[in-house]
Amino acid sequence: MTTLKARFDGRVLVPEQPVDLPQNCVLEIHVEEATSDIATPAAPLTNGAAPVEKSLLAQLVEISRTFPDDPDTPTDLAAQHDHYLHGMPKRP
Repeated sequence: MTTLKARFDGRVLVPEQPVDLPQNCVLEIHVEEATSDIATPAAPLTNGAAPVEKSLLAQLVEISRTFPDDPDTPTDLAAQHDHYLHGMPKRP
């Protein structure tokens, strides 16, 4: 018998560590909540339902907030991206 720890993301069980299991065969899984001294980060709740993992975009936004703002970044970067990226004249 193999024991593994996994998280349920709302659709599938995602193993916490790499597993060596046979592919394309039916496995019988017995589920019980893990008891551990290690604290795991709480996932957000949606409408009182089961916890769900944060989306990749939400994770990237959190990571981007850890970097300081660059005062040299032009304030019109989005509007004038062709100028800054390709050297074209600025649009009016």
